[in-house]
Amino acid sequence: MELFDNHKKLFTTATLLFLLLTLFVAILPAINNQQRNRPLPNAKMLTEAEMKGKAIYISNGCVACHTQQVRNVDMDKIWGSRPSIAADYAAIHRTDLWRNTATLMGTERTGPDLTDIGTRQPGKEWNLVHLYNPRIVVKESIMPAYPWLFTIKSAPSDSDVVVNVPAAYLKSKEGKLVATKEALYLLAYLQSLKQTKLPEGNPIPEFLYKKAIKQADNNQGQQPELDGKALYTASCQSCHQENGEGLPGAFPALKGSPVVMSNNLELYVDIIMNGYDARPEFGIMSPIGTNLEWTEKEVAAIINYERTSWGNDGKKVTPDEIKKIMDLLKLKTTAQ
Repeated sequence: MELFDNHKKLFTTATLLFLLLTLFVAILPAINNQQRNRPLPNAKMLTEAEMKGKAIYISNGCVACHTQQVRNVDMDKIWGSRPSIAADYAAIHRTDLWRNTATLMGTERTGPDLTDIGTRQPGKEWNLVHLYNPRIVVKESIMPAYPWLFTIKSAPSDSDVVVNVPAAYLKSKEGKLVATKEALYLLAYLQSLKQTKLPEGNPIPEFLYKKAIKQADNNQGQQPELDGKALYTASCQSCHQENGEGLPGAFPALKGSPVVMSNNLELYVDIIMNGYDARPEFGIMSPIGTNLEWTEKEVAAIINYERTSWGNDGKKVTPDEIKKIMDLLKLKTTAQ
């Protein structure tokens, strides 16, 4: 055949075929996806500080151990309120002409998924302590420490963000631990990672969780008690610790806590749902219950676990009791 004997015609044909395949296999599908996929209506673009934080996240190789994708499997339910969809990544663009590093979806979970970390763990104090040395808040953590994101100052200024850590971790250095601007940029990026709610308000898309929905339909009328220990481990333990003793100078103890043991349930529920910032010696507690959209069942399970653990012998509560208090708190908030 003349085509195979003439190298010019052969190379020209092969090049044209390659370009044709590229058009139909890569370019046209990409254009189609771009036209069909849009960011969710409530999605927020990254601010300048958050973009700088993303660059620091990339430069420190965080994507090697952390994913940003919630799969439609049971084990991923703790990472977000729903599985990730294409619209979650539609507004994310290339870093520049030469670098992609756009979605940072990752491929390995040596550490937890960060899709919704801004909701699960929004606290400034906890995140900065964790970046300085993860072992301070999670003893079993294998995450590397990032001490170069912090500096020691003998006399911090009013504008400095001081990070309270146990003295043992400062290795006898005199002064206060202060977060650098790079640490604050990275913090801003981590706090921005929040899963956007779907427009219809349904946290479980049927096309992704048909099995789960069918199972829920079969179990209607059954209301198994929630596992308070599992909820505490997922949402509270990182600050208050597995033993309930907290961290001196950073996070208060729940073991023997007067708030946990008292009969003032309104204060207790208010702290869980709306956070707490009344004790300067401790970091600000974020409104974890509101962020995670806990119902009276989750709050009751958490309270009952905390009241009956680490030697605590407080009275258990029921979801009905908690619902009345939550309704009362909502009325107070509306009236303000």
